[in-house]
Amino acid sequence: MYTDNSIYLGLADGARVTMDLRMANRHGLIAGASGTGKTITMKVLAESFSDAGVPVFLCDIKGDVSGLCCPGTQSESMEKRIDKFAIRDQFAYKPYPVSFWDVYGENGHSVRVTVSDLGPELLARVLGLTVAQEGVLNIVFRIADDNGLQLIDLKDLRAMLTYVGEHRTEYLTTYGNIASATLGGIVRALLPLEMQGGDLFFGEPALDIHDWMRTASDGRGMINLLDCVKLVQNPTLYATFLLWMMSELFEELPEAGDLDKPKLVFFFDEAHLLFSDAPKVLVQKIEQVVKLVRSKGVGIYFVTQSPSDIPESVLAQLSNRVQHALRAYTPAEQKAARVAAQSMRANPAFKAEDVIMELGVGHALVSLLDADGVPGIVQNTAIICPQSLMAPADPVMRASALQSDGMAKYDTAVDNVSAYEMLEEQRAEDAEKAKLAAEREQLEKERAAFEAQKAKEEEKARKKQEKEEEALRKKIEKQMEREEAQRQKAAERRKAQIERQLINTGAQVLKRGLLNTLKRKW
Repeated sequence: MYTDNSIYLGLADGARVTMDLRMANRHGLIAGASGTGKTITMKVLAESFSDAGVPVFLCDIKGDVSGLCCPGTQSESMEKRIDKFAIRDQFAYKPYPVSFWDVYGENGHSVRVTVSDLGPELLARVLGLTVAQEGVLNIVFRIADDNGLQLIDLKDLRAMLTYVGEHRTEYLTTYGNIASATLGGIVRALLPLEMQGGDLFFGEPALDIHDWMRTASDGRGMINLLDCVKLVQNPTLYATFLLWMMSELFEELPEAGDLDKPKLVFFFDEAHLLFSDAPKVLVQKIEQVVKLVRSKGVGIYFVTQSPSDIPESVLAQLSNRVQHALRAYTPAEQKAARVAAQSMRANPAFKAEDVIMELGVGHALVSLLDADGVPGIVQNTAIICPQSLMAPADPVMRASALQSDGMAKYDTAVDNVSAYEMLEEQRAEDAEKAKLAAEREQLEKERAAFEAQKAKEEEKARKKQEKEEEALRKKIEKQMEREEAQRQKAAERRKAQIERQLINTGAQVLKRGLLNTLKRKW
């Protein structure tokens, strides 16, 4: 409960245990076995931050904290607790301003990012790509940038991979070798992400992380509740979302220094899921953000069953500790309980190692930073009760919260013109050009065939004409030869006739001459 500029967390030996808001961005840990009250503690802190005007982001892993949007219900046990914590004048059953979010868009506003926002480095790491595949993925992103092709969703990325594969020889001298086998490996690596809902996560409108840093009209911080019931069952997509969110926080938020209260507080319930079999790059990014995001005014709180679920490098940064009961039955569990107890500043009044296994539900060992940033001694604390509903919200209340939080702009996906559409248009243009070229080529072939046929026919006609002319010439020649022969025959006949006439004439002259001569002699 937020009161007197601090968070009233509970009672220890009749004294109030409070968290200084100025120390809230030093991060924290809420740990304990199942059923010991971790979720109630998380809700109390989330409500308190909201009342202080601090926006909250909360991963709802089990689907049991949606009751934050509903007022709590009065009961005899609640009334006793209200009196026990001496908050009768301040306590009220009330709902809190909640924005529901869901990567799948089923139980809240959709959470979307663009492929370009995630970038090739983070995408390569979350997909577990090899060095060679990561290099090629960087080339693909670079080619997209150089050609003005926006990578918004996975179909854009797939289209870009196909395009680069088809034109890889053209890019050899500019970007380096792009092996088709490497491109195929990237495509295969995308399949699990797509099957887990990546086609819903990547797109527009892309989430503006500043929309998680709003306050309601009454000044209370908005509690952004991400439905993770389905998401955590799809580890690749969950890791992708967390990587993007951590990177976005680190890159977008300016340095703020020490503030009177945080700008934003994150709660990661069932935090062991973040680190169990998580990609190495995700663990590294969480470590980086936890170490450096404090100066940006952001507090991160991990909720898990045992402190041993958290890597040492992260655990060392969690200064505010709320340790609920641990159940230790095996030597390993007993050792973990001792380590958890020893990680908090000792209280001379009791031995934390013993108390940690005897705590009842709703009680915790609490060690918080004081106003000077010094860890307080661990205190056996009864945790205060939440003011909102402890059970999940009914669908009507959830729907009402969704309609009134002003985030409806994220509900409808927008498929803007991006790489896929531009490449499809270019592909269509290329296909049309190829079709026209093919038609032109066919026409050229037909024209060439026509010209060839025409030339053939002309050649045939020429040869026919020549043949006819030759036949005519020969006919004429024969005719002339016949005529010449006839002339010669006629000439010979005339000559013969003339000769005969001459002979006859000469014979007659000779005869007459002889007769005359004879007559004279006689």
